[in-house]
Amino acid sequence: MWLNESRSGGTAPTVLQAQVADIADGYRSTLVLNLITLTVCLFILHIQNEAGWTNFAWYVVAIVVVAFRAYAMNALNRRGKLLSAPQSTLTILSLGALASGVVWAALPWTIDDFEPLGRHAPLFLMMGGMAAGSVVKQIGYTPLALNYAIPILLSLMVNLIGNWRLNDVLVGLCLSLMIFVFIRRSLWAERMFVSSQVARHEATALADSLTRANSDILRQNSRLEALANRDTLTGLANRMFFHGRLAGDIARAAVVKQQVALLIFDVERFQSINDTLGHSAGDALLREIAARILSIVEDGSLIARLGGDEFAVVVSGPDALDRARTHAAAVLEASRRPIHWHQRQSVIGLSVGLAAYPDHADNAEELLACADMALYDAKRTDRRQLREFDPDLRRNAERKRIIEQDLDRAIQSGAIGAWFQPQVDLTTRRITGFEALVRWQHPQLGFVSPPEIVNAARTVHLSEQLTASIARDACLLARRLPDFGLGDVTVALNVSPREFALYSVPCMLQRVTSAHGVAPSALEIEITEEAILDPALADEQLKQLEQDGYKLAVDDFGMGHSSLAYLIGLKVDRLKIDRSFVKDVARSETNQKLISAMISLGQSLSLDIVVEGVETPEDAAILARLGCSIAQGYLFARPMPASALDTWIADHQPTALKRKTRSKHLSVA
Repeated sequence: MWLNESRSGGTAPTVLQAQVADIADGYRSTLVLNLITLTVCLFILHIQNEAGWTNFAWYVVAIVVVAFRAYAMNALNRRGKLLSAPQSTLTILSLGALASGVVWAALPWTIDDFEPLGRHAPLFLMMGGMAAGSVVKQIGYTPLALNYAIPILLSLMVNLIGNWRLNDVLVGLCLSLMIFVFIRRSLWAERMFVSSQVARHEATALADSLTRANSDILRQNSRLEALANRDTLTGLANRMFFHGRLAGDIARAAVVKQQVALLIFDVERFQSINDTLGHSAGDALLREIAARILSIVEDGSLIARLGGDEFAVVVSGPDALDRARTHAAAVLEASRRPIHWHQRQSVIGLSVGLAAYPDHADNAEELLACADMALYDAKRTDRRQLREFDPDLRRNAERKRIIEQDLDRAIQSGAIGAWFQPQVDLTTRRITGFEALVRWQHPQLGFVSPPEIVNAARTVHLSEQLTASIARDACLLARRLPDFGLGDVTVALNVSPREFALYSVPCMLQRVTSAHGVAPSALEIEITEEAILDPALADEQLKQLEQDGYKLAVDDFGMGHSSLAYLIGLKVDRLKIDRSFVKDVARSETNQKLISAMISLGQSLSLDIVVEGVETPEDAAILARLGCSIAQGYLFARPMPASALDTWIADHQPTALKRKTRSKHLSVA
């Protein structure tokens, strides 16, 4: 074991501390690199179909060792041992490095018929690279580097020579020579490091005088003050100074009865610039934006960079709110001009949120939250505009928070459930289907709209649970429909397009239908057109739904740009014409022509056409004349809970079947 030599008595504490500092600097990145490389090795074995339980056991042990090393460093740092007990720290860290080295060395022994120069050459290169990298990186303290590297190199050497193939043996012998060179060069590099640290310490001690020390302290204090208050990239005030200044300005404004206005700027598409051109390009762009804001806001207002691509301007004094509006308008106007940076040119977009004390908030924290809400609203709607805080934003944010907070409990308790809207034949008024619609009557907020429910579920990662609960209600209804003589009637279930990227919709539906004993053909899956515009996202799952036997419908047809070839390939059963084409269709010749064209399209593809939002007898008559066969809307029935369907179905069944259904219920009674 390559432990520290017994020379601690001749090594000054400052040198030991320097060695510890050299190890600590980059220790986290070293462990992260170990984690990444360990994972890549296991992934390579998986790709080659060689990953077995021994490899997974090796990987788990390796992860445990890395975690222990991270914990040990954090514990030593928290307890101040890095400086107070450097010798013990070096010993502990060296033991950790040895453990990692031994784990790496064990990798070849977990692989059947390890071929370092054959199919396992990538693993050979990774192990050799990790060993060499540790020696090159850790020149300040040889035992730690060698504790890590030597077991790995020895393992590789033994595996090479043990194969008894000429090429392997030659490489193994070269590797043994490399081990010897590594040891000698590492010891020499450590001696140089120690000598330089000793010389540096002695030179500093001799050169320091009282006058120079005082000068250095003053200069250092000045530098630290600048660093504490300034953003190093743009030279603007940083977030810490911004918070102090904002709180101070509000305290002053409270005394003199003035306003404090806060502007928050956000750069659009900044992440794409970082991703495509690199962080140096993004940094240059941020500096140019900061310079442009500085050139516009010249009334002494504080300009700060809050981090990332967010900037803030604190406007205090007389007419603060009006001056803030003027600044925002000028900056937005300037943002429409191209910015030149690094011989490049770019037109950037800015969104701005504005809030003011005491109009919108009582303290600095609330003011910042209000400005952030206004900024979010600006980004959510038109972008590239100024949005002032409105109390409705706070109410909406609080409503959204409550919905997200209570959503899981509401799903589990059944407070969120499905209501059903019937679909009928326009000619015979025969019931042809039902659509399940999500409903939630919140005890505090009242009715929560379906888009609010769906968006909240996506935010708190409950989309699968929400859709599964509606699917359960749909299955419960589907099981009861044969009792009403409606065995051939389907129940439609809406699936948000984005859900295909969040979880497997076919697997979820299979679990629900199996649990309730419902055939997939009893359910119809309604997908909006945008889902089928991204084949990479939805193609596989949609085809699986089709193969499983679910009926497929395209909802809101006509609002997107569906590919006709894709509709044919998916074997969609129905197209649902959006209500925007149906409203007042009796008085709109244009809508009649559009619907007629859609009906012709559906007929040519042998698809059923369903029209939504039918509310008047006149519209129903026109739609029937145009060839629409199935409709749903308030004219026939509003959405209702499952408990109300019995009476409605009984009242709308054909007379003969109605008598049969009633006599059946009477006989049961």
